[in-house]
Amino acid sequence: MTAQLLSAQVGATLVLTLSDPATRNALSPQVYAAGVEALAACEGNPEIRAVVLTGAGGHFCGGGNLEQLAGVRGQPERQRERVDALHQWIEVIRACPKPVICAVEGAAAGAGCSIALACDLLVAASDARFGLAYGKLGFTPDGGASHHLARALPRNQALEWLWLAQTRSTADLDRLGLVTRVAAPGEALATALALAEQLAAMAPNALASAKELINSAPGAELGQQLAAERDAFVANVNHANGAEGLAAWREKRSPRFGA
Repeated sequence: MTAQLLSAQVGATLVLTLSDPATRNALSPQVYAAGVEALAACEGNPEIRAVVLTGAGGHFCGGGNLEQLAGVRGQPERQRERVDALHQWIEVIRACPKPVICAVEGAAAGAGCSIALACDLLVAASDARFGLAYGKLGFTPDGGASHHLARALPRNQALEWLWLAQTRSTADLDRLGLVTRVAAPGEALATALALAEQLAAMAPNALASAKELINSAPGAELGQQLAAERDAFVANVNHANGAEGLAAWREKRSPRFGA
C-alpha cells in the first residue's frame, strides 16, 4: 500500500493523517505533494482556523521509505528531487498562516521527527519516541532537523543527538522545551484538537502575524524586529478583529473574532 495523507475537518480544524500503518506511515513524494496542496487550500478557507497533523495506527511517522531510497542510490538528481519535495512541505508548514499542530503517538523517526519539529506546536503522548537515527545509516538529516535543533538547543546538545543517532523520549523533549503538551498514551490527537479549539477562539489575523514575527526574529536585528512588530501591531489594531476585541473589552464579554 502506498502512503496516503488523509484529510478531514473537525469543527474549525483540518486534520491531516499520515496513513500507511504497515510501514509506520513512511513518507513518499506523493505525501509531500498532498501536504503542500492541503495547506495551500486551507490558507484561503475561513472555516479552517488550525491544522493538526497526525499518524494512523498508533504511530506518527517512521520517516522516509528506505526501500524506495535504496532504489534511487546512484541517482543523485532523483534523490535531490525527493528531498526538495519534502523541504517544500516543511517550508509550507512554517509559512502557513494557520497554526499547525503535530500530534505524535508512538514513533516519530527520521524525517517524521523533522516534520514534528517543524510544526508550530507539538503534542506528544507520554510514551512517544523521537528518533534522528540518520547517523546509524551513515546519513545526515533532512527535513530541517538541523535548522530547528540549532535554534532550540545548545550547539553541543544538537550535535550529540545527531552524531550519536539517538532516540529521545517525550520526557526528554519536554525537558528541552520542545513539547507544547504531554498527553496520555492514545490521547495525543484529542489533546491537539482541544488545543486547536482554543486557538480557533483567537483572532486569526493576530495568530498569523505572531507566527510571522516569531519566524523572522532569529535572523533580524533588533531594529528590524521592532519595525516589524510596529507594523503588525498597527495593522491588527485597525483590523475588524481589533475593533471587536476592544468592543468586547469595553462590554466585559468574550470577543467573537471573524476570519
